[in-house]
Amino acid sequence: MAKAIHSMIRVLEEARSVEFYGRAFGLAVDTRLDFESFTLLYLRNAEADFELELTVNKGRTAPYDLGDGYGHLAFVVEDLEAEHARLTAAGYAPRKLVSFAPDGGEPIARFFFIADPDGYQIEVLQKAGRYR
Repeated sequence: MAKAIHSMIRVLEEARSVEFYGRAFGLAVDTRLDFESFTLLYLRNAEADFELELTVNKGRTAPYDLGDGYGHLAFVVEDLEAEHARLTAAGYAPRKLVSFAPDGGEPIARFFFIADPDGYQIEVLQKAGRYR
């Protein structure tokens, strides 16, 4: 059976992105591969084997056009309100907390979204049900 191991996004400024993902989600650079025209950074934490690969194309100065095909990354946390408050205090401007109950019944998810320095959307979910 296949196993998901990483997702890749292109970022404009290495230090800014590494700092954001470290402070916001506890990800640290596990491996850095430096090539002539680009650098690959594999970020991870002790919570999971899955990695976020940041690709930094050297010499690029213009922000990436995220287009209309990108969806979002997702992280699960133990205490959604505490994480929202922590990220707000860090100056990252997370969006409002949402309780998602599509049929008007019990919520199936509680979450908020936050954007990284390059504009990639990240969903932060309360650990519960299928989100574990």
